[in-house]
Amino acid sequence: QVQLVESGGGLVQAGGSLRLSCAASGRSFSNYHMGWFRQAPGKEREFVAVISASGGTTDYTVSVKGRFTISRDNAKNTVILQMNSLKPEDTAVYYCATSGFLYSTRAPDFGSWGQGTQVTVSS
Repeated sequence: QVQLVESGGGLVQAGGSLRLSCAASGRSFSNYHMGWFRQAPGKEREFVAVISASGGTTDYTVSVKGRFTISRDNAKNTVILQMNSLKPEDTAVYYCATSGFLYSTRAPDFGSWGQGTQVTVSS
């Protein structure tokens, strides 16, 4: 079982940047695909980005392409979501999750989740 802890959320003005981190415990981290999801008030949880175990493959939801970058450091058991040019519609709780050996963008395929970190973008 992988334990995930997110950090780095906060309040930022539109056009600003934030860097979210996800610290993972467990010896198998480097074998697992990792993803970021977000959930705004009154909305369903939605996929944001995913990165393969090796870090060689990434995918993004259309609304964040060109603005967000997902990366990982397997030596430090960490996944990063760099968010630039933030918009008010990016406001949500952001969750780090792992889908294990399955590369997926679907929330039901992710079995371990962090507690989430709040990102608020003011206009």
